[in-house]
Amino acid sequence: MPSTPPALTDGLADALRDALADGGPVVVITGAGISAESGIPTFRGPEGYWTVGSEVYTPAQLATRSSFDANPARVWAWYLYRLGVCEAAAPNDAHRALARLDAAIGDRVRLLTQNVDGLHLRAGSPLERTWQIHGNIGFERCVAACGGPPWPIGDDVRRVERGEVLDDDALAARVCPRCGGPSRPHVLWFDETYDEVHFRFESSIEVATRAAVLITIGTSGATNLPMHVGAIAARRGALLIDVNPGDNPFARLARNAGGHWIDGASGAVVPALVDAVIDGVSRSSG
Repeated sequence: MPSTPPALTDGLADALRDALADGGPVVVITGAGISAESGIPTFRGPEGYWTVGSEVYTPAQLATRSSFDANPARVWAWYLYRLGVCEAAAPNDAHRALARLDAAIGDRVRLLTQNVDGLHLRAGSPLERTWQIHGNIGFERCVAACGGPPWPIGDDVRRVERGEVLDDDALAARVCPRCGGPSRPHVLWFDETYDEVHFRFESSIEVATRAAVLITIGTSGATNLPMHVGAIAARRGALLIDVNPGDNPFARLARNAGGHWIDGASGAVVPALVDAVIDGVSRSSG
């Protein structure tokens, strides 16, 4: 059974204080659920389908390197449309609470987000401790990997309507400013693997081995790096807390490890949970 949102009960407060006493980091993983509360569709539902003429494409068909290689204009158009959706959204109370957590405990927190929308950064979470493990839709990078970091997609990009395909001039504008080669969206595609340079793979594994607390928010456990981090943290004996309005693999992992599943929306739960973590850090170090 789900636990009552323990804004938190004395039991959770005590568990946090005990877990935080060893000085280990607080690792937070966020998924699509937190951004859905800002109005961003998950793109695994009806909003994810892309129709061009009589052809209907799913995210699994478009969000691949092979699809990009076959038709970069179509894939770029879909991502630029998605970028417009993300830019129209605003951070919510959960995003702002996690930024407040970073401001309060600094280097003790690591935020691993599966979301490519950039809302955590816009809420105030710093880039150096916000690991965008699936990339950021507001950035592009060189297809040839010429050695430079990703760069922001400029304001010169024309807004793409649903179902459009870029014309030749718009596609030609998407080039690497260093080598002049083509660029691509800075996201992890379904037929690609995590790496450290772009997606902080090794760093995520390493911090999981030291985690005192692992908080998962709005993620279904559908991708393997977050689940791997969760399994490592559980084996280490970290306190696991899952925030999600529905049972899921992270909720079960938390319960099996003696942690908590908080059955509720992130915007309602996370601010109080952040207060409890900040209090636990203060009390454990006092």
